[in-house]
Amino acid sequence: MKRCVLFLMILLPMMAAAQRDDFGLDFSVEVEKKINKQWSLELEGELRTRNDAKTNDRWSAGVGLDYKISKWLKASAGYTFLYDNNERISYFQANDDEVIDGDVEIGDPKKCARYWAPRHRFDISLIAAKKLIGDFKFSLRERWQYTWRPEYCVSERWSYYTNAYDGKPKTYHEKGKNVLRSRLQVEYDRKGLVLTPFANIDFFNAWSLQKVRYHVGVDWKLSKQHTLSAFYRYQTVRSDDDDNEPNRHMIGVGYQLKF
Repeated sequence: MKRCVLFLMILLPMMAAAQRDDFGLDFSVEVEKKINKQWSLELEGELRTRNDAKTNDRWSAGVGLDYKISKWLKASAGYTFLYDNNERISYFQANDDEVIDGDVEIGDPKKCARYWAPRHRFDISLIAAKKLIGDFKFSLRERWQYTWRPEYCVSERWSYYTNAYDGKPKTYHEKGKNVLRSRLQVEYDRKGLVLTPFANIDFFNAWSLQKVRYHVGVDWKLSKQHTLSAFYRYQTVRSDDDDNEPNRHMIGVGYQLKF
């Protein structure tokens, strides 16, 4: 137990260095059914919040299939349905005819559209995991994910300079996006220990580095079938026009059932 506490104390300063941005919560439930020695099926549901946990950000439901290639290598594929609470802002441009009395500067917010809309996500992953230093297990996950956003029409948008809805429809065209996610993780996996602390870093690449997520947390094995998880995440965004997310701190709680 002392080693677990020391492990977390070493990793937490890295997260404390992050600046104060948005804050949210993450709740998830996962059910895993082992089909045979190599195949397993997973179902997962998730709810996220934003705006200092006051606004529902999105909920999702997914299904996945895992295949154990060897003791240290696993492949997986999955589909996730995402239902997002979007908040998209338009900005004034240099040639914008709607500038009122010249008081609004270039780059000031103009109109904001708030709406719920679906997205569809497909992914394929390859995960390698092995104990390399004592009871410390290291893993590398390479994941390709494709997200498709259908075309969606918003009936009206909120105008910042009139403090009213503009009554004009706005269509957001369909869009597809490919992302390569590379996650490096370390966990303290000691036999007989019910608590498994872990930390990881997850890179999102789409021709350039778009965002990075840092995690530190612990899995608590209640029994052979039931596991509770808790984690802290810090997300830093460089450019991400698909998810439309800011830098964010997040606290997450999850439950997993295996049978």
